[in-house]
Amino acid sequence: MFRVASRVSCTSASRVYLKLIFSRSFALSWKSWMSIHSLIGDKNIVLMGPPGAGKTTVGKIVGQKLGCCFIDVDDDVLEKTWNMSVSEKLKDIGKEQFLEEEGKALLSLSVSGCVVSLTGSNPMHAASMEHVKKNGIVVYLDIPTPSIMNRLKLMKVDRIVGQGPSTSLKDLLQFRKQFYKKWYDVRILCEDGITAVAVAEKVLHAVKRYQDSESEGLISTRSLKGDEKGQQKHSIKYFSDAVVEGLAPDGGLFVPLKGLPKFTAGEWQCLLGETYAERAQLILEKCIHPADVPASELWAIIEAAYGQNFACPKIAPVRHLTNNQFLLELFHGPTASFKDLALQLMPRVFAYCIPQSCNYLVLVATSGDTGSAVLDGFNRLSETDKQRIAVVTFFPENGVSQIQKSQMIGCQGKNTVVVGVKSDFDFCQSAIKKIFSDSDYTGFLTVEYGTALSAANSINWARLLPQVVYHASAYLDLVEQNIISFGSPVDVCIPTGNFGNILAAVYAKTMGVPIRKCICASNQNNVLTDFIRTGLYDLRGRKLMRSSSPAIDILKSSNLERHLYQVVNGDGALVAQLFNQLENHHYFQLQKEFLEKLQQDLVADWCSEKDCLGAIHSVYNSTGYILDPHTAIAKVVADRVQDKSCPVIISSTAHYSKFAPAILQALRMGEIKQTPLSQLHLLNSYKPLPPIHRGLLETVEKNKQQSHQVCVADVDVLKEHVEALIQKQFMKVF
Repeated sequence: MFRVASRVSCTSASRVYLKLIFSRSFALSWKSWMSIHSLIGDKNIVLMGPPGAGKTTVGKIVGQKLGCCFIDVDDDVLEKTWNMSVSEKLKDIGKEQFLEEEGKALLSLSVSGCVVSLTGSNPMHAASMEHVKKNGIVVYLDIPTPSIMNRLKLMKVDRIVGQGPSTSLKDLLQFRKQFYKKWYDVRILCEDGITAVAVAEKVLHAVKRYQDSESEGLISTRSLKGDEKGQQKHSIKYFSDAVVEGLAPDGGLFVPLKGLPKFTAGEWQCLLGETYAERAQLILEKCIHPADVPASELWAIIEAAYGQNFACPKIAPVRHLTNNQFLLELFHGPTASFKDLALQLMPRVFAYCIPQSCNYLVLVATSGDTGSAVLDGFNRLSETDKQRIAVVTFFPENGVSQIQKSQMIGCQGKNTVVVGVKSDFDFCQSAIKKIFSDSDYTGFLTVEYGTALSAANSINWARLLPQVVYHASAYLDLVEQNIISFGSPVDVCIPTGNFGNILAAVYAKTMGVPIRKCICASNQNNVLTDFIRTGLYDLRGRKLMRSSSPAIDILKSSNLERHLYQVVNGDGALVAQLFNQLENHHYFQLQKEFLEKLQQDLVADWCSEKDCLGAIHSVYNSTGYILDPHTAIAKVVADRVQDKSCPVIISSTAHYSKFAPAILQALRMGEIKQTPLSQLHLLNSYKPLPPIHRGLLETVEKNKQQSHQVCVADVDVLKEHVEALIQKQFMKVF
């Protein structure tokens, strides 16, 4: 087997390094050096990236910092194997033979505890990459293509492996990205102007993160403060565990123990020009430890989620509405609502994370759109996954639009059912939480049927996290459209009921997106508006009012708990106290200091039914654009709240066709006392629906005679439906 040059160079480097260690000018103590050196042990750090990425320069710096050998595959492996320069070898043989010879040479490399710099084309040879990954952590130095082309121009490199007369350098660099994505363990975003020393520091930090999977645990919003190694240790969960469990055992919601990762301004700018899927990958891999979902698996999940299932190639496009208002269109997915952005991805993450030895029943409470999006997402899983995952969705029988109901019924499958509950969404959501917290019942399901429960509402961290992506992507789109320069602030205005969508925007701001204010837009169920203004969350004497924007007909906002945990500086005991008081006494009051902190990010207002329908009418008359009732709520509130000093991005959360009666009423287009099918046909004749949404016509037609299960508002009755589906879907354990 090939070993680098000889041990002499390694020994010499070690002697030099030891002299540095004991010199007064050397900053690190022996103890800290040992700590850094133990970072990799017998593992290699393998640097991968395009020509001009700085692999050699960065690799030498990393090697010096760790006191270990640096190996440049070009100089120390290929040229010594071939006894000629790489450029000479490339001239002698064609591309395919060169890649094969290059791969064979790399297969002979057998070292450990070293820093290795690959060639730009090594990742195109699968066998050799599998070889280096066995004993290496592959670090991808990801540099935007324009920056690489500028570097290569300065280096006077005009040809790389695979480039020919018919292939431009830009196209070749883009082509190679698919191979880099396949092999890396961690990625380093290298923004314009970053120094090699700074990149080396990023490499060390990333490798440390990769080696320390316990550093990124999640904890309940109701966990007590204490020593992480003592009091909290038993309650810290890995990402995959939090995804599978859904709700924390103490009734709280999972949040990252150490908060969300931060992107620098330069790193965000690296995402300019990238597709939505690529942005999702870059953001989510910083939030999900590779020990839970490796980068290559995450990319496969993201490609499946956003590849062919959305009508618009931009996935979540931003379009100008009027003046400095912009619409973030979140309705281009298969069920025509913003829930698709998370629920095309979350079921695939869930299926990847669950252990093979157990069946899972996913419980869902919906105020309308979540139901069909969950069912559609889980129905797209493989047949193997569907054999061990079932879904039951509870919704308020009279609290969703007829089209939403028909859509949910139409999305049922052999392992998925919907159940109408004679109550409101708040009951459905509270009932699910009670089922989760009933340890006797969940234990019975596990013992009797080998089945565990999980959740797909935004109480599940894997459901909420993907929503951060579209808020960040919208900002980047405005930069690309030259509406703003990077760093200029924007406001976001979001129709809000359960607080998940707006919380995702707050998280995007926390991660470094220049969002100034998150505007909470309520309908007549304006408990959130009152709370953000006064700090008093008060349900005493308040009853839910039905509206034409049913997705935000909510009084108990689950995800508010996550934000309050952040506002009160991680005081889980205080969070538990506040929400226990809400449960038992139907109100709580936030202290003044925390209210002021809350209001640094949030402002709020609400909109009446009359004003909502009026906005739909006036916007259509002035622009020809039809808003759905939820987006109209946000439009009215944005008009009132924004100070016009910066653009506002309004989240357009659903396609208007799902709320045909309200649209017909607002636009005065016809008699609204029609069947859902005739309402959709009328809308389609007035303004043709996009192809993906014309599927709603087929769904309603198909299911106009189909029945569904309906039950009374009793937790025990909901439990009976849960067990009935388990009995139907899964075998008993004997």
